Amino acid sequence: MEEKILGAVESLKEEMLQAILELVKIDSVEAAPEPGAPFGPGVKAALVKALELGERLGFSTVNMDNYIGYAEYGQGEDYVCAIGHVDVVPVGDGWRQPPFSGYTENGIIYSRGVLDNKGPIMTCLYGLYALKNLGYKPKHRIRIIFGCDEESGFEDLKYYLQREKPPVWGFTPDCKFPVVYSERGRAVIRVKGGQLEPFFGFVTEYFIGAKNTGDRLGIDFSHEEYGVMEMRNYKLEVREGTPCFEASLSYPAGCGIGAILERIRKKAAGLAVELVQNYNPVVFEKDGPMVKALTECYEKVSGVPGAPVTTTGGTYAKAMPGIVPFGPSFPGQKGIGHNPNEWMAVDDLMKNAKIYALGLYRLGNL
Repeated sequence: MEEKILGAVESLKEEMLQAILELVKIDSVEAAPEPGAPFGPGVKAALVKALELGERLGFSTVNMDNYIGYAEYGQGEDYVCAIGHVDVVPVGDGWRQPPFSGYTENGIIYSRGVLDNKGPIMTCLYGLYALKNLGYKPKHRIRIIFGCDEESGFEDLKYYLQREKPPVWGFTPDCKFPVVYSERGRAVIRVKGGQLEPFFGFVTEYFIGAKNTGDRLGIDFSHEEYGVMEMRNYKLEVREGTPCFEASLSYPAGCGIGAILERIRKKAAGLAVELVQNYNPVVFEKDGPMVKALTECYEKVSGVPGAPVTTTGGTYAKAMPGIVPFGPSFPGQKGIGHNPNEWMAVDDLMKNAKIYALGLYRLGNL
């Protein structure tokens, strides 16, 4: 069956690439909300297009008030899923071609969102289409979920989980290969102070003038597989007349946010330290059934060993129970998604589609 699946995906190449181009040509940078468009008209247009493409392939689709939507196949009480997103980061400067043109050259598509994340989620949709064409009957329903607020706050996923139960198995094609069995924790802290001298002294000594590992704060936790704590995205501002400093923390599993805050507060005597946001580390068993199944799919298509890995990044896996990050970038492909001239090779899109088709097939049978 697996060889038939790979052949079925290959036969859909031109149709899939055309669908990807239709989607990446939509400017879906988040904008001010409008009636019926909670993340702006561009994001809504991209969601509507993604669902339209799903309907063309014969899937039932659901649009959840333009917060998020999905295409679905099969029967069953529960479901497995692939969840990606159609919103994109701002384009920025430095593009050689218009960022929403779908410009293609030498087998590479250049466009904002082609990697992060429109191309990969469409390869999931076409992977499922290949299974549908083969008459596959999964044990679980299979959903391809199109998020709309991954880049700005996960409000789309919060809306979804208030109305739908989470999947039993799943993945998000929004990170890297092989299977990412664990993500670091992500937190944002805010330091507030009334007196300028102690406030700026603390910020300078422990953040701006220090390593980004938090060593002076005593929070430079490290782990053999995850690496060391990282602090980034520093922001200094005045809120209601009070100076404030924010920092994003990427922390390894094995240390909790409570211990981190306790140590920062000890150093920040007299200053308020607030937790603005936190997502705990996500950890799956390396030899668990889902990780094992997806690893085997990756190895079959790529032809290389695929021991599960960790990541410093953050994906929907932070907030959607039961899913792991899985692709789309192959080893050695870094610094593409949020940069100018974002790209994805046609060959890699096809590999993605084959891996994801096998992955959905295997998860649908678990």
